Amino acid sequence: MEQRKIIHIDMDAFYASVEQRDHPEYRGRPLAVGRPEGRGVVAAASYEARRYGIRSAMPSVTARRLCPELIFIPGRMEVYREVSRQIHRIFREYTDLVEPIAFDEAFLDVTRNKKGIPLAVDVARAVKRQIRDELGLVASAGVSYNKFLAKIASDYRKPDGLCTIHPDRAAAFIARLPIEAFWGIGRVTARKMHEMGIHDGAALRECPPDFLTERFGKAGRLYYEFAHGIDLRPVEASRVRKSVGCETTFPYDLTSFDAMTDELYKLAAKLNGRLDRAGFRGNTLTLKIKFADFRLQTRSLSPGYELFASAEIFPLATALLRDAGIEGHPVRLLGLSVGNPTHPVQHELYRQLSLDL
Repeated sequence: MEQRKIIHIDMDAFYASVEQRDHPEYRGRPLAVGRPEGRGVVAAASYEARRYGIRSAMPSVTARRLCPELIFIPGRMEVYREVSRQIHRIFREYTDLVEPIAFDEAFLDVTRNKKGIPLAVDVARAVKRQIRDELGLVASAGVSYNKFLAKIASDYRKPDGLCTIHPDRAAAFIARLPIEAFWGIGRVTARKMHEMGIHDGAALRECPPDFLTERFGKAGRLYYEFAHGIDLRPVEASRVRKSVGCETTFPYDLTSFDAMTDELYKLAAKLNGRLDRAGFRGNTLTLKIKFADFRLQTRSLSPGYELFASAEIFPLATALLRDAGIEGHPVRLLGLSVGNPTHPVQHELYRQLSLDL
């Protein structure tokens, strides 16, 4: 079987970089895309701002406290959408097997590429150079034989990174990888693994699949495969997305309505960012609640208009929580998702970028 050549391209600080490209006066200065007033949140932060600890989905008031000279500018989704189209046109000069993940990242299968370039790292280098020369933007690229390792590699030397994980070196690379760096392992799962003595890929690799499945459900099997360098998922050039969501498992159970609404506010901001990056709009909001006794409850509503901004999502989520009868029931997880898309969001040729945002 022919070994695949997969590239993961991730634009560096995409929204903020577009603004610094288009506004030379912002270059080299800490910049955030978002609203500074009220309960605004940071949609994106330049690398200069990140040095102060500023991150996406952070409340704007917190960001301003960390960096008083931080520049806030409103987002221009129509501009980011068009730039993303331009980036994806460059991708398709090399391969039609492009799987968009968001406005600013995608997987490319270049096993058989249009340019006839034998080495995937040379394809990645050419793509990065073309994006810089034609669009004035910087991308990081990860190259490997599957999506998991290509994704890890693209994060490894940011910004302007290019990292290749060769099949012969994958096992050693994974063994040294901190457990937090594995795709799909968040803060709470990582803490649980640490309590079990699993701190890196080498320790994870020692765990039998049944052991991991028993403790982490279906994800346990995925962790086992990743630890052994296995990821058979293809790069899908056509995919229909039915919903976009996010959730958080808390390190301790929440018992007060105020604490839960604080977390819902953070989730709404995070969901807002994911909807923006995916170019997704839907009519139905769903709240997911997992109680301390592991009972699961979901509640949904369709307000009759498109949902895509945290200012619309948060009050609706609060209303759903209020109607869920949570009094006296500690909560260990909350999740929010937007579904029932107003248009089928099909990733083929990055069609979701034609949606109005």
